[in-house]
Amino acid sequence: ITKHLQQLDMESNGKSVRQDGKPVSTDTGPVIWGGVGCNGQHAYHQLLHQGTQLIPADFIVPIVSFNPVSDHHQWLYANCLSQSQALMLGKTLAEAETELRDKGLSEDEVQKLAPHKVIPGNRPSNTLVVERISPRRLGALVAMYEHKVFVQSVIWGINAFDQWGVELGKELGKGVYNRLVGSEEAPAEDASTQGLINYFRGRHRG
Repeated sequence: ITKHLQQLDMESNGKSVRQDGKPVSTDTGPVIWGGVGCNGQHAYHQLLHQGTQLIPADFIVPIVSFNPVSDHHQWLYANCLSQSQALMLGKTLAEAETELRDKGLSEDEVQKLAPHKVIPGNRPSNTLVVERISPRRLGALVAMYEHKVFVQSVIWGINAFDQWGVELGKELGKGVYNRLVGSEEAPAEDASTQGLINYFRGRHRG
C-alpha cells in the first residue's frame, strides 16, 4: 500500500502552482515512505522520534493475523501501539536521568548519556486499526487516502490530476537517449549531463 500511496499523494499533490496560475503559499505533497513495522523500527523510526523535522505518521494494524504463531501477533500489535505512544509521550531529561541511575550508571555517565536519550514527544500520528487485512478493508483504506488527497487539493487550490513535472523528464529523456546511442551529436543542455553521457559511452559495451 505504501507504493500506491506514494504515487497517489506525491504525484497528485506535488505541485507548487495553483489552478489559477499563482504560486501556492504553503507546503504541498508530503514525501511518503513506509513499510512493515518491525523493519521500520530499525530503519526510519529513529528519524520520527528524534529527528529535527516534525513528521506525521500513520500506523495501520490488523487485529486478526492470517499467520498466527504463538503470541507473535500480540507482540506485533503491542509494538505498533508502543511506537505511537512513544511519539506522543516522548521522554524528558529527568526521566532519562532517573532511568540511567536506576541502571547503576555513575553520575558522570548519567550526565553524558541522558541528553541523547531525550525524546521530544508530542509528534502526531494516527493508528488505524482494522479487523483483518481483506480486499474490502484494503479498498476502504485506499478510498480514505484518495479522499484525503482530493480534499487537500481543493483546499490548496491545485489540480491533483496532472503531472507536468513528470512530463519534462520524459521529454528530456529522448534527447539523452539519442546522445547515448550516438544519433545526436549536439551536446546536452548542461555540462553535468553531457559528462555523464560521455562517461556511459566511453565504458558501455553492448
